[in-house]
Amino acid sequence: MFRTALRNVLAHKARLLMTVLAVMLGVAFVSGTLVFTDTLGNAYRKQSAKSYDNVAVAVTTFGDQTDGQKNANIDTKTLEKIRGLDGVAEATGRVSGFAGVADQDGKLIGNGWSNTGANFAPGKDGKDAAYAFTDGSGPVKNSQIALDEDSAAKGKYRVGDTVRVATNGPAKDYTLSGVFTTEDGAVNAGGSLVLFDTPVAQKLYLKPGYFKDVTIAAAAGASDQKILDEVKPLLPKDAEAQTGRQLADDQAREIEQGLSNLNTMLLAFAAIALFVGIFLIANTFTMLVAQRTRELALMRAVGASRRQVKRSVMLEALVVGALAAVIGFVLGIGLATGLRSAMDSFGAKVPAGPLVVSPTAIASALAVGVLVTVLAAWLPARRAAKIPPVAAMGSAHLPATTKSLVVRNTLGSVITLAGAGAILAGAAMGKEAGRMVIGVGAFLTLIGIIVLIPLLSRPVIALARPLLHRVFGVSGKLAGQNAVRNPRRTGATASALAIGLTLVTGLTVIGVTLGQAIDKMTTDNIRADYMVTMAGGGRGLDKSALTALEKAKGVSAVSPNQYTSLEIKGEYHNASAVTPGDVEQVFHMKTVSGSMATLGKGEIAVAEKTAKSNGWKAGDKLPVKFGVDSDGGKAETKTLTVGALYEDNDFLEPVMVATSLVAPYESKPYIPEVWVKMDSGASEANEQALVDALGDNPAMSIMDRQDIRNMFGGMINTMLNIMYGLLAMALIIAVLGVINTLAMSVFERQQEIGMLRAIGLDRRKVKRMIRLEAVVISLFGAVIGVALGSFLAWAIGETIKSEIPGYALVVPWDRIGIFLLLAGVVGVLAALWPARSAARLNMLTAIKTE
Repeated sequence: MFRTALRNVLAHKARLLMTVLAVMLGVAFVSGTLVFTDTLGNAYRKQSAKSYDNVAVAVTTFGDQTDGQKNANIDTKTLEKIRGLDGVAEATGRVSGFAGVADQDGKLIGNGWSNTGANFAPGKDGKDAAYAFTDGSGPVKNSQIALDEDSAAKGKYRVGDTVRVATNGPAKDYTLSGVFTTEDGAVNAGGSLVLFDTPVAQKLYLKPGYFKDVTIAAAAGASDQKILDEVKPLLPKDAEAQTGRQLADDQAREIEQGLSNLNTMLLAFAAIALFVGIFLIANTFTMLVAQRTRELALMRAVGASRRQVKRSVMLEALVVGALAAVIGFVLGIGLATGLRSAMDSFGAKVPAGPLVVSPTAIASALAVGVLVTVLAAWLPARRAAKIPPVAAMGSAHLPATTKSLVVRNTLGSVITLAGAGAILAGAAMGKEAGRMVIGVGAFLTLIGIIVLIPLLSRPVIALARPLLHRVFGVSGKLAGQNAVRNPRRTGATASALAIGLTLVTGLTVIGVTLGQAIDKMTTDNIRADYMVTMAGGGRGLDKSALTALEKAKGVSAVSPNQYTSLEIKGEYHNASAVTPGDVEQVFHMKTVSGSMATLGKGEIAVAEKTAKSNGWKAGDKLPVKFGVDSDGGKAETKTLTVGALYEDNDFLEPVMVATSLVAPYESKPYIPEVWVKMDSGASEANEQALVDALGDNPAMSIMDRQDIRNMFGGMINTMLNIMYGLLAMALIIAVLGVINTLAMSVFERQQEIGMLRAIGLDRRKVKRMIRLEAVVISLFGAVIGVALGSFLAWAIGETIKSEIPGYALVVPWDRIGIFLLLAGVVGVLAALWPARSAARLNMLTAIKTE
């Protein structure tokens, strides 16, 4: 039977081409993902291990001298004690924090969040082992810095040039003393690294004479563990010490976990692509079995058993799957290489290392390709085994029995109703639990629709048939009839497109709705013309920035949104410290009771929902504890009056206090943003005035209201584009399915097409008939996908609307129209080859075909 199967594969290689392509693309996605993540993991693990090659013990502290924690970091005296321990060859103190570098145009180099500054700590030989200088040397003066090689190249800087550098405070000009290479993770993540002289770094990030971290190198023959045991008693209370090996292992585990999450996400989309491919494969083998009814029946007539016939078809699938899997695996290696190059082009520097092709990746990719193909071919093989020998006397294949159709439609209806019920129940439940139920319901509904789709094809396509006849004449009429001639085939082809468009439509509706909610949130809550933050987010502005903005030309109101935490009646509450009087000018503040003016009198304001949940009202006196600090910092409890209740504002915390109230307890406040109102509104001149006031600081971002909308909307659009990209493989396979169905249908209907040509249907009309048939099938799948995707988006929206103020479902009719239009275009493109083949059939030869 193997030789028979192999001959059949070779005999029908053209008709199996699309199946090979579908499996190949799915396997390429899987193998590319596995090779890519294995390669990344290997490169980052080696980099991590290399960075700790000469580290016996590493010490990390978490406190901050500026917040009054006197024993939080390593002082110079402690560092000298460490250096004096037996077995210690060298102990290097490290200080680090944020540092942003401006390019020649004053723009920030790097992505903001991974732009780092540190100290240059030379040993006895005048070199710092962590950095290899390619030009110049390390900074030894207050006015000098050194830059990593990539940042120097991006900024077009050479040794001796003046470089503008910003930390959390004002930007300053430094002289570039040297350029170096490094294995630092921040640089590899697309950021920059600036080295300062140690006293300068200590002053910027901690306090003179203190270090945040210490790396210890061991003398030859010394025990890392022994050094660790001797170092620990010398350290501050909350400091952590580990051996270099432990740190490298910890980082390796973190890398493994991060890549595992990436791996899971990519493989999930690969699974979607393979799931779509199953329909193409099943359709192909179903049509092949139908076209070979007489051949299979003859095999039965000459003695082949049902099991042998079934085995023959399964062996064909095995050969096709194995071939496609091998080609797909090779293609996947190329895909992994391309992804790695793409990361470099987007600024995420991947450490050098070989391409890792593990046995697991090889086995998984090949197994997936073969199993998916064999699984998809099982049902057609089972049908082939049921062909009776008597069928050899006729050329028509056996139609589906009434019993099988009733069973299929009943089963599909039950599954669909169960899934829809679960979706509605999940929408009613809401929150995370509801979303889990919706996920199960979505899967069931999708399966149910796939089972029912042949039944749905007749009434749905029937709606379009009068229009096809009226507009396109005989070609349109024939196309409509052909589309529903074999509902199972039409359904299987349309299912692939329906799955892809269900996901695309659902994501689009949710994305657009969230974008509208965010836009409304911005409009409803903000009155300020500008928001000033640190570039990249996550870090706070220095107090000097607030002072500079208050003095800027044309400013009418300025208020920080300073984050703080208060203990009220024994419970912790997040709070915003603001400027009384100005906060009402930069935010839309709707007072429920009391007056916001009481903030200036030392009272507090509370958001309505928080007040209601705690039973507070305007005029209540509450014990409020400021500056809670277990390490000896200043803390004090005051009795404050609730001066006002206000409607919740999405940009502010649920409790508000004046900045003057918290100032005595926070020597280094965390100010994530400052909001500015100008006399004459937003304009280029006013924005430049703020830039000038901040000292042309490259690390600070100034955004107007439209920029704020774009920032949030941009994140949503980026996520949507990533999802579209990941779903593209599934949609490509769906398109191959349309091509495959039409091509095999043309082959199957050669005699019919020849007869149509003989009675007067010219080549142009034959082409039009095939194209219209493709468009009808594509649009049918698209309509099902759009409807189901919109339903799922509504259900998920019901579970998140309580968490997103202003959430109201928005159906993006323009995008849905584009999806349907693209589905029609896909149908036209997919029909190019089959339509051309049909039009070129020799009339007489086609008529003689059985």
